[in-house]
Amino acid sequence: MSLIFIAIVLVVVVGFIASLILSYASRVFAVQEDETFLALRAELPGANCGGCGFAGCDDYGHALVNDPDNVPCTKCSVGGPSVAEKLAAILGKDAGAMEKTAARVLCQGNSENCKPLYNYTDMTSCKAAKSLFGGSKACPHACLGLGDCVKACEYNAIHVVNGVARVFEDNCVSCSACVKACPQHVIEIKPVKSLVTVLCSNTQKGGDVMKECKTGCIGCMKCQKVCPKDAITVENFLSKIDVEKCVSCGLCAKECPTGAILNTRVIKKPAAKPTEEPAA
Repeated sequence: MSLIFIAIVLVVVVGFIASLILSYASRVFAVQEDETFLALRAELPGANCGGCGFAGCDDYGHALVNDPDNVPCTKCSVGGPSVAEKLAAILGKDAGAMEKTAARVLCQGNSENCKPLYNYTDMTSCKAAKSLFGGSKACPHACLGLGDCVKACEYNAIHVVNGVARVFEDNCVSCSACVKACPQHVIEIKPVKSLVTVLCSNTQKGGDVMKECKTGCIGCMKCQKVCPKDAITVENFLSKIDVEKCVSCGLCAKECPTGAILNTRVIKKPAAKPTEEPAA
């Protein structure tokens, strides 16, 4: 019994001494967080989505502290303008205008437009489907429509409609979770002000695209020729729009023979002239 008692006492004493050493070390080697960083971090939403371009909210907060002149306060799309203003107030500068952005699915390959190759049974993942012969659609760049993006979105901003993912911009916070989840890379973050979008990601030659999808871009360059602002170019048989140059005139959408370019601009009709009453 005496040996057991001595062992217990030794363990307790060693543990007590170790705790004292660790307590002292934690105070000596403790890293003191900057008060400005703590204030910034308290205002950030904590989504850690990476939509700001940094590893997470902590990384973004440190960047704001270390380089406030070059790192804008408007990078947090989840927090929006209200968070940007709070961050700017802490740093003592102007937040500036924050451009509204949202995710967009660059594909129209639903069951009516894109030819199916075969049907999967009990397949619920786009990533898994892609690993099996590239997916069930003839177009190798098409949205697979099995909802990996839907599962990744925490804001109920994206759903699969008729075999293709669709973004509801009012709910979208541009966190890029759907962009990262898509194995086909057909989702991009675009400015909401950009009303004309090429809804295709296929870089094959036009003849191959026409065999696979009715609404694919065939690289005919008609859109490029008709654009008055040189905002659209064709690269690798796929049209690309420069959102900084585009004025959303919609001429490229009208000229596109396959309907691969969508124009969501609402054109206001001129008010009807009042009819003149006949003279008495």
